[in-house]
Amino acid sequence: MNILILGSGGREHALAWAVMQNPKCDRLIVAPGNAGIAEIAECASFDINDRGQVVTFAEENAIDFVIIGPEAPLTSGVADRLRESAILTFGPSAAAAMLEGSKAFTKEICDAANAPTAAYGHFTQAGPAKEYIRQQGAPIVVKADGLAAGKGVIVAMDEETALAAIDDMFGGAFGDAGAQVVIEEFMEGEEASFFVLCDGQNILPIGTAQDHKRAFDGDTGPNTGGMGAYSPAPVMSDAVVKIALEQIIQPTVDEMARRGTPYQGVLYAGFMIKDAQPRLVEYNVRFGDPECQVLMMRLGAQVLDLMLACARGQLDQATVNWGDDHAITIVMAANGYPGAYEKGSVINGLDGIPEDSWSKVFHAGTALIDGKTCATGGRVMNITARGETLSQARERAYKMVEAIDWPGGFNRTDIGWRAL
Repeated sequence: MNILILGSGGREHALAWAVMQNPKCDRLIVAPGNAGIAEIAECASFDINDRGQVVTFAEENAIDFVIIGPEAPLTSGVADRLRESAILTFGPSAAAAMLEGSKAFTKEICDAANAPTAAYGHFTQAGPAKEYIRQQGAPIVVKADGLAAGKGVIVAMDEETALAAIDDMFGGAFGDAGAQVVIEEFMEGEEASFFVLCDGQNILPIGTAQDHKRAFDGDTGPNTGGMGAYSPAPVMSDAVVKIALEQIIQPTVDEMARRGTPYQGVLYAGFMIKDAQPRLVEYNVRFGDPECQVLMMRLGAQVLDLMLACARGQLDQATVNWGDDHAITIVMAANGYPGAYEKGSVINGLDGIPEDSWSKVFHAGTALIDGKTCATGGRVMNITARGETLSQARERAYKMVEAIDWPGGFNRTDIGWRAL
């Protein structure tokens, strides 16, 4: 098969790495890709959010299967246009991608499906939003309604912070994403990520993970897109998974189908779990980043078969073959991230790191400049390892981190602390 993956981050590098191991893959192109992806696949340059350009490229290159990595092409309808052109595609329609594209839409679906989630208010003006905050008190959570690259959520421990977040959002700090806001109750518990494939009707769980959102050790500092993750997540016990599937995931999928917008692709549910009871924090309509990296490390080549079954509506015939293993990924980010950060610093030491089914560096914000690997983004690399235990995987990953010579970057030293 000729396969096209859209995206340029660590998530797409991990997907490409897994797909390349499957003998069904004859040719792999990633657009636009990055320095690490270029070592294992062809990279192409075009606007992956432009539906016409994506379809034209796919047709000109005889692409048999398209895997859409990031959320922006999904919400802009790239999957719809590909399917209209009879190109097999992994990823939801624009209508179904509203589960990530609008927090208010997700709340509406949860209400209709009677799925447990946080109490909330939805606002289009600052005045009523501030009044709601004063009535509810703090702690409270303020969310930009639209896509904000993982940064449009403010967990406010006091009213002053919450009110300032309203000013920021309606003041344009998050662009169009903040034109509407959702304000939620602060949920206590432990967060975890749950990933299922859905072909519009059938559901297949493919793994759990736990992310580390805060920038610094001890879960301190500002929120980020994610500073590390591990899989599986112990808090997602068999009992919790059963409740999540029966009370949240299946009712959501049924409600989407009832509305005439069946969901096809990976559905990533973020849960808050307290007393073994999950409540939905949010849905994402693509693999998490960096959670995808640990999932791909554990799933390997079978991922392509699972995604094909999903795209063909044959998930009822698919099974996941899990090893009794653990995986962890450590994000190395540019100094200053998630604020202003320097670009162009050179990364040394990558050549000496072993890369196999147990150890892998997934590139995110990198580029090859004058023969040198350079940092071009905020989250730059995902140092990923697998082990028979989480402790073993963690030790292996941090040894890899030590081998990298990059004064321009930093990483957390406590990834996996909750499970360990």
